[in-house]
Amino acid sequence: MILPRLRDPYFNYQHRRKLHVLRVVLALCITFGIIEFFAIQHSGWALVSTVMVMGNLPHIGGVLDKGRQRLLGTALGAGWGLLLILLPLTWPPLVPIATLAGIAAATWLTFGNRHGYSGLMFAISLLLVVGDGTRELDIGMWRAFDVLLGTLVGITVTVLVLPQKATDMMRFMMADNLDRMARLYHAHTTATAASDIDSRELLKATSSVLVKQRGLVDAIHRERRLNRQELDDLISLQRRMLSTIELLLETHWTSRDGHDHIEAMTGLREEQHTLARGIGTLAFQVRTGRPVDVSITRFELERHAELAANARTSDGRRLFSPGGYLWLNRELARLTADLTRRLGDLERLPSRRLRRRAPDHGLTDTPSAAGDHHARRKGR
Repeated sequence: MILPRLRDPYFNYQHRRKLHVLRVVLALCITFGIIEFFAIQHSGWALVSTVMVMGNLPHIGGVLDKGRQRLLGTALGAGWGLLLILLPLTWPPLVPIATLAGIAAATWLTFGNRHGYSGLMFAISLLLVVGDGTRELDIGMWRAFDVLLGTLVGITVTVLVLPQKATDMMRFMMADNLDRMARLYHAHTTATAASDIDSRELLKATSSVLVKQRGLVDAIHRERRLNRQELDDLISLQRRMLSTIELLLETHWTSRDGHDHIEAMTGLREEQHTLARGIGTLAFQVRTGRPVDVSITRFELERHAELAANARTSDGRRLFSPGGYLWLNRELARLTADLTRRLGDLERLPSRRLRRRAPDHGLTDTPSAAGDHHARRKGR
C-alpha cells in the first residue's frame, strides 16, 4: 500500500526532491487559503515567508533550525519596529537612526556565527514594520503577523507531511560512502575488479557526500537524536578512512619490485578481502537500521614483518613501500573498527521502521562481498 511506503524513511530519502516540492506547494496552498478566507491584509508577506522558511531544506531539522531563527528574528525585529512607531519621537530622523542602530547591532552580534539568519530576519522584519517612515501601527502589525503566519505554516507542513529527517539523510549518506569505500578497497585488492570502476569518480563522490554530511550537523542536532560531538567523530572517521584508501591506491604501485614483494605476502589478500566485506556489511547494517555488530579483524602484520623489512630492489636498494603499504592496511582496519564501535554505541541509530521496510527495497540479506549490495541497489 502507498501509505505505509510514505512512512518509510528510505522511500522518503529516495524521493526527497519530489516530496519536498509537494510539501512546498501544499504549504503555499494552505497559506493562501488562510489569507483568503480571513481576508488578511498585506498577505503577500505570508506567502514569501512560507517559501523562505522551507527554501531548499527538505528535512525537519533544517526547517526547525531555520524556522526558529526566523521566528526569533521576526519577533525581535517587529518588536523593535513597533516600539519605534509607538514612542512619541518628536524629531523625525530618530526613526531611521534607531532603525539603522538596531540593524547594526543585530549584524554585529550574529556576524560569523550560526545565528546569522536571525540577524537577517531581524533587519527584514524591522524594515517591513517601519516601512517608509510614516509610522502606521496597523500596517506594521499586519506585516509582522504575516511573517509569523507564513513561518508557522512552513514549519507545520514540514513536520507533519511526509517528514524527511536530517538524521536519516545522514544515515543513508554514510551507508553510501561506506559502500563506495568498500568497492574502492575491494577493487584495489582484486586485479579483475580494478578495471570495472572509476576510482577517481568514486573518490570525488565520497568526498562530496562528506561535505554534505557536514552541512547537516546543525539540523541533526536540532532533531535531538545525535549531538554535534558524535557527528563530528563519525564524519572525521569517514574522512580518515577515505584518505587512507586514497593513499593505498597510490602506494601500492610505487614500483614493480614493491608490488612483487607485496604479492608474495601470504594471507594478505585474504585479510584485505575480509576487511572489504566488513566495510560493505557495515554499510548494509547502517542503511537497514540494524544494530551495528560487525566484527573487524585486526591486521596481523607480524608474519609479514621480515619480508617487508628486508625488501630490496633488484639492484640491492632498500624498499620502503611494502612496509608503508602494510601500515596503511592496518590503519584502515583500525579506523573501520573505531567507526563500527562508535556506531554500535549510538542507541538511537537502529530503526525498527527501516528493518520492517527493508524487504521492500531488496535489502534482506547481508552482502557476501564488498560491492554486491551496491550493485543490487543500482540494478533496481
